Amino acid sequence: METVVSIKPLLASLVSLVAVIPIVMSGKRPNLREGWTFLAGVIKFGLIISMLPVILAGGTIQYNLWQVMPGLAIAFKVDGMGMLFAIVASTLWLATSAYSIGYMRSQNEHSQTRYFSFFAVALSATIGVAFAANLFTLYLFYEMLSLATYPLVTHHQDGEARASGRKYLTYILGTSIGLVLPAMLMVFHLTGTLDFSGAGILAGTTSKTVIICLLLMFVFGFAKAGIMPLQGWLPAAMVAPTPVSALLHAVAVVKVGVFSIFRVLTFIFGVELLRTLDLGGVLCVIASITILVASLIALSQDGLKRRLAFSTIGQLSYIVLGVALLSPSGLTGGLLHIAMHAFGKITLFFCAGAIFVATGKKNISEMVGIGKRMPVTMIAFLIGSMSVIGIPPTGGFISKWHLLLGTLEANRIPMLVVLLSSSLLNAAYFLPVFYRAFFCTDEESMFEAKVVEAPIWCVAPLVMTAAISVGLFFYPQPFLDLARMAVRSMGG
Repeated sequence: METVVSIKPLLASLVSLVAVIPIVMSGKRPNLREGWTFLAGVIKFGLIISMLPVILAGGTIQYNLWQVMPGLAIAFKVDGMGMLFAIVASTLWLATSAYSIGYMRSQNEHSQTRYFSFFAVALSATIGVAFAANLFTLYLFYEMLSLATYPLVTHHQDGEARASGRKYLTYILGTSIGLVLPAMLMVFHLTGTLDFSGAGILAGTTSKTVIICLLLMFVFGFAKAGIMPLQGWLPAAMVAPTPVSALLHAVAVVKVGVFSIFRVLTFIFGVELLRTLDLGGVLCVIASITILVASLIALSQDGLKRRLAFSTIGQLSYIVLGVALLSPSGLTGGLLHIAMHAFGKITLFFCAGAIFVATGKKNISEMVGIGKRMPVTMIAFLIGSMSVIGIPPTGGFISKWHLLLGTLEANRIPMLVVLLSSSLLNAAYFLPVFYRAFFCTDEESMFEAKVVEAPIWCVAPLVMTAAISVGLFFYPQPFLDLARMAVRSMGG
């Protein structure tokens, strides 16, 4: 396998961080400020795509920035898994930036320069996590993301926002410092390195009891993944503006959480070690509880963003379940779900924001008949819902199909039942929203004729992400190819 030494991974991460300077300097000229945001997004996307041919050819790209001490460095490595995540994040940053213009301006939100600045820092940290060559580098960017997203969560600066921000940092920083950091120190003590390896680095270093303890510390320590009972920060963060919610729930924060868990379980522990010690069952139980309980809670939520939040909690554990199955199709499905869920869920959040911009409504019970006034938005909502449920022709079907095959390969029939039951629950809390939006009498409709679609900057991004969700059903490459390459590299 060819290894290319290139500074591109570092540049791909830093470009949005550097863009903060002109964004801040252009604060009094909104069009120029957003122009810098888009320019940084295009450059970031271009740098990432320019590395794709090497990765698809079976190679890797590496760059060592700083050797802290023997076995410990700030270093970057681009492989199939990291490339998959980076393409998703960079693509959706462009979509969310466009959506932010329509949403933030229409709502006359304050401190928009601060908003776009921290948005850029968050994406810099996200790409840093995607391209981290070792656990130390991943951890640094993980914490950078936590701090960068705090001002976004507390954007409104009122009492509710501050309380939600405190809960956010308590969960996210408390677990990473209290669980991930000591677990990382223990791994370094046992192995003398934190470098990611397709075969893992912990085999033969310690007892099964210690391995289990480390596994639980990492799984629960990366609380951005929203695994129960450490999911409380996620619904609380819904106090943020909708573009931030979309960023949190579809791209940056939650996906960084599950990506970190996936990376550590497969490249620090190793698939073979997990199989040998039969630890897949422990992970299956953890993931299944979160999937089912979160789906049941989502059924009872009237606030649209809160329903989407609990849906996200359940969907994230699909990705953890993919690791837990320890089968080729399961691992592939878990990685694919990072991409497929991202495009479907961000569409749903965009729709929720467009509805709020156009009508001021947040609760599902207040949206009867809205489809007749906002048909484009609600058809996109249906497509996003279908992708999250796993109904063809949307990309979500592809990832869930692989997960279902993974349960059969692993001979874990109870997990097959969990996945199918969860999909039925997904349908139960999403499809009635669409049904009541269109299929009601004029007397039942809660909206007057003057209600129309949100501004084009809100509608165009949700149409784009909905279209991509459909397109991924017919052409899941390169995500499918990248996922399969990643699974092969870890011996799955």
